[in-house]
Amino acid sequence: MKLDELSKKSVLILGFGKEGRDTFLFLRKFFPDKILGIGDRNKNVGTQIANIKKTRRHLGENYLKCLKNYDVIIKSPGIPIHLTEIEKAFRQGKIISQTEIFFANCPAKIIGITGTKGKSTTASLIYAILKRGNVKAHLIGNIGKPALSLLSKAGKNDVYVYELSSHQLYNLKKSPQIAVFLNVYPEHLDYYRNFKEYVRAKANIAKWQTKNDYLIFNCQDKIVREIAKKSKAKKIPIKGNYFDLNKTAAKTAGKLFKIPADVISKTISDFKTLPHRLEYAGTFRGITFYNDALATIPEATIAALENLGNKVETIMLGGFERNIDFNKLAREILKSKIKTVILFPTTGKRIWKEIARNQRKQSSLKPFFVDNMKEAVKLAYQHTKKGKICLLSTASSSFSIFKDYKEKGNLFKKYVKRFAYAKKP
Repeated sequence: MKLDELSKKSVLILGFGKEGRDTFLFLRKFFPDKILGIGDRNKNVGTQIANIKKTRRHLGENYLKCLKNYDVIIKSPGIPIHLTEIEKAFRQGKIISQTEIFFANCPAKIIGITGTKGKSTTASLIYAILKRGNVKAHLIGNIGKPALSLLSKAGKNDVYVYELSSHQLYNLKKSPQIAVFLNVYPEHLDYYRNFKEYVRAKANIAKWQTKNDYLIFNCQDKIVREIAKKSKAKKIPIKGNYFDLNKTAAKTAGKLFKIPADVISKTISDFKTLPHRLEYAGTFRGITFYNDALATIPEATIAALENLGNKVETIMLGGFERNIDFNKLAREILKSKIKTVILFPTTGKRIWKEIARNQRKQSSLKPFFVDNMKEAVKLAYQHTKKGKICLLSTASSSFSIFKDYKEKGNLFKKYVKRFAYAKKP
């Protein structure tokens, strides 16, 4: 939606987290006299906006009742899409997103990156390559700054590297000039009705492209390949294993901007792995620890096991229930040299049942069920031999007992170091 259209509409900002606050600041800059609605289930938001004038507040449990009173609702990605009031507003064409506003009003080139896994690393790599190649690049979206904070300064020579989640792509009616599509695995099945709906959201990164645009896509992924067929863009297929695909995609994007090959190679070799993505957490008491806290699906955990090889002796699994199939993961664990499985609620029990169901003979695997990271790391020290690896790669989201993957990974690293020097972990 163009800004001049917004000026004539009554506007509600739905969800006042990081993105919602950014949206508010952006709109206030362009429309200083406009009364803006703010809606959020969290009553405490009221203290943040207590002194802000020209606002209407709709806070607390009944915050969605106000939707009928607004022409335009700018929804934050975290608010569920299948609440009754939200679905009705979608049908009425009232709901837009910060991403939609950015795409509709940005005069610069946008490189959009999506995929169930790898998008943050790929976006960061592309940004680093462009910067080193003297392109006026900006990193925005999940991994970078909120998009609208930079829109007012956007010029035709800028390039915005935009990490796009399925939530940001949902209902989007415009695609980036350069789209990078890495992979699609079952994820966020607590948010979408089913996997097909999740895939449809992801597909918007390429759906609206024109013949002048580019689509860099993983031709090894069947679903991505099918989506690519329907795009009108110039298609650039790429291949690579789970961890190399990010580099291949970034290298390909760099070439589109004519960045010299030696600059691209040097940037990739200098790039440091982002935290919580198969991050080396240290070797203590002869045990090597890896923090792969962002491995929230089985495919990510399987890739980590393939990457680290037979030295993985202890693995930490389990977390928030999203109804994901753990059958393939169970079979991979049984094929590996893993001897100790430390399991978090809620999916930990289901993962162990799947492992037990797949056993064809007596296994030496030992399960331990825990409900905190401190106990998990203690057990890892007690049951992992010197020269072996302990891997935190839970194949599940973090929200059962952790705030998010960052808290989970940081707690892991904290207790790994704490017990490294304890007399008896």
